Amino acid sequence: MRDIHIAAAQFEARDADKDYNFGRIEALARQAAAAGAEIVSFHECCITGYTFLQELTRDQVAAMAEPVPGGPSTERLVALSRRLGVALLAGLVECDGDELRNTYVAVAPEGFVAKFSKLHEFISPHLSWGNEFRLFDLCGVRASILTCYDNNLVENPRIVTLRGAEVIFAPHVTGGLQSPMPGRGKIDKRLWDNRQRDPVSLRMEFEGPKGRGWLMHWLPTRAYENGVYYVFSNAVGVDHDTIKPGGAMILDPFGEIVVESHGLGDDVVVGLCTPEKIERSGGRRYLRARRPELYGELSEPLPPGQKPEVNPGWRLKGEGARDEGRGTSV
Repeated sequence: MRDIHIAAAQFEARDADKDYNFGRIEALARQAAAAGAEIVSFHECCITGYTFLQELTRDQVAAMAEPVPGGPSTERLVALSRRLGVALLAGLVECDGDELRNTYVAVAPEGFVAKFSKLHEFISPHLSWGNEFRLFDLCGVRASILTCYDNNLVENPRIVTLRGAEVIFAPHVTGGLQSPMPGRGKIDKRLWDNRQRDPVSLRMEFEGPKGRGWLMHWLPTRAYENGVYYVFSNAVGVDHDTIKPGGAMILDPFGEIVVESHGLGDDVVVGLCTPEKIERSGGRRYLRARRPELYGELSEPLPPGQKPEVNPGWRLKGEGARDEGRGTSV
């Protein structure tokens, strides 16, 4: 790794409006590039919109899907990357043969670099799970991607770190959702609509347990326990029937915040990531202290007939509620 300025963005995407969303991607990427960023990261499914996918039929989801690479959105990202001279990461729905996937794309001025499909997908039954981790070089950085729920399982960032990741890009659409956790829940849309007249009330929601407060329980730990940089991007504002709290940030290998957005709207933040923190971090010492011979249970297959389960708190409707996993085991 080398010294590098990386940007994390947040914006209010419009459902199924790729042209509008690309306009926001371009504006924020230009802003980040002007501030010295070499890489700019956007949120999960930012090109297509996200939460509304849960309402769509398979044919409707497929109508928005594109091949990656070679599809129009990937080519448009490459062209923008070339014009601005920065690498870009953004999310969309991919068609891969008969499969539809929640995919995150990395491009550079030289062209397509990598793609990653979410391992633990749940927003739509028509989206298949990804089945592999992805490591790639981007602007002199060894990078990986874990999308939203993928970061909640501690094994995932640990594996990509063991494979050489120095920076983990973590695109999300999260926050402002029902949950058993005290203090969490939906954010009243009236607070968003009235944010200019009364910014304090909305900021309290965004920075409390419905948003930043919840993230701070676990997100810094992922960076700290592995000794990696974490680049968190998120939606902000109206996302289908929810309000998202943004909070784009970069965390260093000590789990400390390098830079973060407290904006109540579209925003991008740029932070300097430096290599010396990685080797000095506690997480790297812990990696060297591991005793894999004791961890056999971590690689044991699930019992016959049992599938992985993804149960986001907002989907729980009482004890025993289950959303069975689909697709290839990871």
